[in-house]
Amino acid sequence: MTREKMFQLRQSSILLLTAVIWGVAFVAQSVGMDYIGPFTLIAVRFLLGALTLLPVVIFQNITIRPGADSIRRTADGRAMGGRVLVVGGVLCGLALGCASTLQQIGISRTTVGKAGFLTAMYIVIVPIYAFFMGRKTRPLIWACVAIACVGIYLLSMNSGQLRLSSGDALCLSCAFVFALQIMLIDHFVNLADGVRLAAVEFLTASAIGCVLMLIFEQPDIGDIMKAAGPLLYLGVMSSGTAYTLQIIGQRGLNPTIASLIMSLESTISLIAGFLILHQTLSARELSGCALMAVSIVLAQLA
Repeated sequence: MTREKMFQLRQSSILLLTAVIWGVAFVAQSVGMDYIGPFTLIAVRFLLGALTLLPVVIFQNITIRPGADSIRRTADGRAMGGRVLVVGGVLCGLALGCASTLQQIGISRTTVGKAGFLTAMYIVIVPIYAFFMGRKTRPLIWACVAIACVGIYLLSMNSGQLRLSSGDALCLSCAFVFALQIMLIDHFVNLADGVRLAAVEFLTASAIGCVLMLIFEQPDIGDIMKAAGPLLYLGVMSSGTAYTLQIIGQRGLNPTIASLIMSLESTISLIAGFLILHQTLSARELSGCALMAVSIVLAQLA
């Protein structure tokens, strides 16, 4: 196996672990809203995610000394890097916060499994974004995208009618914004430190949640404590760990391939919803899930 293939395998494995953590997170998102509103959940989970990364950032500041890099940076260079970090983190955070808001409300109106698969629609949108940005995508990848579209149709369109429920529509809408977030990370991950980028991203997403929480909800510390279990999983694992793994795993990997691997969260969410929440899907919906899973496997063989 060549060094390049080993690198791609490692990056793909990191993103696969990310997908598993995210898939289970759909259950935590659903359970958490038994106690608190969607905006409060978003505000707290991403704040916890940022706090999770704080020790790592501090450790980096202690261990990485000036001059340790092979290329010494000037003061102007450091300032430029700081601006890129802030701008990139804020842009990624805006996309993450908006997408998470749409997804969180959508989950309250549909099943965990359907929400996971509809969110995975970003596998269709990312190569379209990439195409308009001038990136080439192999024909087999487009075939995988087409198979995924059929799968999403079977999963979401009730009795073959072209009609989405409100929850389905919100989860589908969030896929467009998650696709934008993937493309933004693909751009900024090579320009700024991944951990710091994730920290700024989480703080921005948490700020969006805080604003919406104060406008539309009445947060109560007692209710937040009742949701401590789901919030800790979402903050530490899904946000602090998984979104950082996403940033690390996407480095040097084609964004279309990366999105297909991460969309395996949809399959995990279906399994988790069945095992933990006892939610089931019809034979038609399961067929749609199977087609989406096939598209992901074929993409990895491309």
